[in-house]
Amino acid sequence: MTDLKLGQLPDRTPVKISVSLPPELHRSLQDYARCYAAAYGREETVTELIPHMLAAFLAGDRGFAKAREALRESGK
Repeated sequence: MTDLKLGQLPDRTPVKISVSLPPELHRSLQDYARCYAAAYGREETVTELIPHMLAAFLAGDRGFAKAREALRESGK
């Protein structure tokens, strides 16, 4: 086997999930998509924005990061 600097890439297969949203949250997400289009001059669907919104939320949640690290350290 060849020694490459780049290791094997992780699984990048998208996982599809379905969720039910309350009407008010759905309206807020639609409004967010409109604000996004106004800010960046590019329309994106709510469906395209949600994964990035969730990723940003999780990345910014310091309490989650600490709890996740504790879970990893405990082997759970």
